[in-house]
Amino acid sequence: MSSRPEPTATKSRPAANAPQAARRERKGADRGLSQPGAMGKAFSILEIIASGHQPISMADIVRASGLTKPTAHRITSMLADMGFIERDVLKRGFIEGPRLIKLSLDTLSAAAPRTLRHAILRSISESVGETCNFGILVGSEVLYLDRVEAKWPLGLRLEAGSRVPAHCTAIGKLLLSLLPARERAQTIAAMPLARYTTRTLTDPQRLTHALDRIAATRIGIDDKEFIEGVVCVAVPVTADNGQIVGCIAISAPEARVPLDQAIKFVPRMRDAAARLGSTFQTGQARG
Repeated sequence: MSSRPEPTATKSRPAANAPQAARRERKGADRGLSQPGAMGKAFSILEIIASGHQPISMADIVRASGLTKPTAHRITSMLADMGFIERDVLKRGFIEGPRLIKLSLDTLSAAAPRTLRHAILRSISESVGETCNFGILVGSEVLYLDRVEAKWPLGLRLEAGSRVPAHCTAIGKLLLSLLPARERAQTIAAMPLARYTTRTLTDPQRLTHALDRIAATRIGIDDKEFIEGVVCVAVPVTADNGQIVGCIAISAPEARVPLDQAIKFVPRMRDAAARLGSTFQTGQARG
C-alpha cells in the first residue's frame, strides 16, 4: 500500500513541468529559425552573387552576408565545386556558375515548359534540316542548354550541358561581340585563344575586328573555326524586357551547307528566336 504514492508523485512532476519544458522547446525552435543553417547561408551567398552587377569579391560576400570569413570561404568553395558559382575570367570575384544560370533560366521559364522551348528548336532544326543549338556565354566558354541534332548518319554529337570555346564558335562570338567594349576587351585579354583549326582567330586584334563586324549585323559566324569542315550561324534570343538570354545557332558540314547558304537561314532563325524569347518572363533587366 505504501508504494502507491511514489508512482503518483513521479507521474505528477512531468505534468507540472510540461509547460516550462514546452516553452524551452519553443525557444530553441525559434533560435533555430532565426539562425539559418548551411542551406540558408548558401542561399544567402547565391542571392548576393546573383544580384550583383559585377563579380563579387570575398570581402563583399562576408560584408553583405554577415558570415565569418572562414564560413563564407567554406560555403563559396562548396558552391563552386557544385558549379553554382565560379570565379570570373579576370579573377576579380565570383559570378553565377552554369548550374545557377541553368536553374535560373529554367525557373524563369516555368510558365513555358522546357518542352515548348525544345519544340521550337526542333521546328527550326527540321525546317532547315540541320542541327540547332541554344546556348549561353559562361566565362570564356559557351554552355549548351539545349540541342536538337540533325537526322543525318554522321555529325558532331554533343549533349545539352556540353561546353565549347567562345572565341571560335558562332554563339560565343556573337555574345562576346555584344558585351560592353571595356568588358569585351578585358575578357578577350584573359581568354585562352587556343587554335582548333587553321581558321581559328587566335590574335586578339583580329578577333576584335571580327567581333565588331558581328556586332553590326547581330549574326554570329563560325567559318570552320572550331571544327574543320563545319560552319555555324547564330542569332540572339531576347526576352520580353530586351535582355539577351542566349543564342540559337544552326551548324552543318560545309560540304552540305556552305556558309553563304547557312546565312540564308537567318530570317527563319530570327523568327524562332523571337518565339523562344517570348517563353522567358524575366521582369526587369539587371544593370
